[in-house]
Amino acid sequence: MYILGISAFYHDSACCLLKSGKIIAAAQEERFTRKKHDPSFPQRAVEFCLKEAGIDVSAISLVVFYEKPFLKFDRIINSIQANAPFAFDFFRKSIKAWTKTKLWIPAIIKKELQYSGKILFSEHHESHAAATFFTSPFSESAIVTIDGVGEKTCTTIALGKGNQVTILKEQHYPHSFGLLYSAFTQYCGFKVNSGEYKLMGLAPYGKPIYKELILEHFVSISDQGEVRLDLKYFSFDKGKSTINKTFCEVLGKKARKPDGEMTSFYCDIASSIQSITEDFLKIITSYSQKVTGMKNLCLSGGVALNCKANGELIKNTNYEDIWVQPASGDGGAAVGAAFIGYYHYLKNERQYVANDLPSQAYLGVGYTDDDIIAVLQKYDIEYTIQDDDQLCDNVSTALQNKKIIGWFQGKMEFGPRALGNRSILASPLFEDMKKHVNMSIKKREGFRPFAPIVLAEKAQDWFSNIIPSKYMLFTFSSDKKKEIPSCIHEDGTARVQTLNKKEHPLLHQLISSFDQKTSCPVLINTSFNVRGEPIVASPLDALKCFFQTEMDVLVLGNYLIEKGNNMNANAILTKQIHYELD
Repeated sequence: MYILGISAFYHDSACCLLKSGKIIAAAQEERFTRKKHDPSFPQRAVEFCLKEAGIDVSAISLVVFYEKPFLKFDRIINSIQANAPFAFDFFRKSIKAWTKTKLWIPAIIKKELQYSGKILFSEHHESHAAATFFTSPFSESAIVTIDGVGEKTCTTIALGKGNQVTILKEQHYPHSFGLLYSAFTQYCGFKVNSGEYKLMGLAPYGKPIYKELILEHFVSISDQGEVRLDLKYFSFDKGKSTINKTFCEVLGKKARKPDGEMTSFYCDIASSIQSITEDFLKIITSYSQKVTGMKNLCLSGGVALNCKANGELIKNTNYEDIWVQPASGDGGAAVGAAFIGYYHYLKNERQYVANDLPSQAYLGVGYTDDDIIAVLQKYDIEYTIQDDDQLCDNVSTALQNKKIIGWFQGKMEFGPRALGNRSILASPLFEDMKKHVNMSIKKREGFRPFAPIVLAEKAQDWFSNIIPSKYMLFTFSSDKKKEIPSCIHEDGTARVQTLNKKEHPLLHQLISSFDQKTSCPVLINTSFNVRGEPIVASPLDALKCFFQTEMDVLVLGNYLIEKGNNMNANAILTKQIHYELD
């Protein structure tokens, strides 16, 4: 029994393949097309999933799309009518997209996949809720989903029990906390649906001095987590911009341009909306416990990727345990859509093993040694083959000597975080390492923080009250800023990944080797890409990124490439690619 879940045509298109209720593969389309947040039909991602399973499309029993297009179209048309004539341009652009593709999903799926079987549609928030609950270690749980908007729903409280996810409470568009956060993302000069994590990273540089002003004018939040936006300050319902002139007038300054100076004012704005986000998450999750009576909590939707809010939540909650789906955005909803088909439609029993869950992140494409050698030989790359002991000893020495490492292993991560398979690694011991990696390697804003990856068995020595955090979805405090200055943020916290030996034997060995040499079991771990580019998928992607930046060493499996030995690399690898800024 194979089921294919698909999300597409908004942003972060993706697919997920289940075999008898177990995830075989999942991937975002952007990793193959190299277009960040690619919204197009995930043709290449589907091809990968089928290849991974060793099947063709004729083996697929059911395809489930992650939302209901006609409900979404109805909401958009009603919004346009309510804002006429100001939304005419929005109508003109929307109607073209909808009449061309979005209203014809079944026909597109059948045509693109040459598929003749049954197609189902899950609701958007139902897909998010199913994705987090059915990948969680819980047999029952409260579920909170917060994002911009699905068909018409922006926030939901649901109950997960056995093989069922049931929506209990929901709040509808336009009163969306996700859109509120996106409004401040735009105001601070970042791209909506892409730069929200930058706003989160900027917040610790400021103080929440505009918090009361925001709550007085823009939004009110009830003790049940109900959000009410004052719509006169926003323009997302007219399709032109998330914010308007009145929004800026209240705050006293114009919106920052993407390439504008980052002043303390915008840092304070970021800090203020981040503080409100943390308060909101505490309120809505507390209310969800009253509604459901559950001791466990699952989070999903784009707002669930706010690791700082998640970190504050685990310190201030009555829930015994919290699970956040690693791919909580729209891409991850493809997972939920597939599970809706398997559990809700086909009514299969829940396959639930509390302490033996497979990894929920390493679901993407992997490459053999033959694949790697073929690329290295094609581009005449000088390399050495090293066993695990040699590799870890040499790379840890390079890290100790302030070298930057491209680390490419195993299957690609599913979701927005690089978790040790498509990572850039660096030593956290140097105070200027953060600036160097941001500017010379990632080619991005200097304020952006880096996440530490730490040996799980030594995490308590470096981070306060830490719990297992395999997917970088929570922040924890640390008093080790002097020891590891380049991966502790301005507020004394870090978005930590804890690493265990069973799941990551080679990376665990590398960090252990670094620890033996430096008495530090921590490395910087950031995604293997540059600003505006998706995380690398293939060895060729990795080589291009390596030669277009100031990385020093590239590790592809057990193959080590030193830049100093490849100064005359092929022009195809060194040609600078200009990506759209994120």
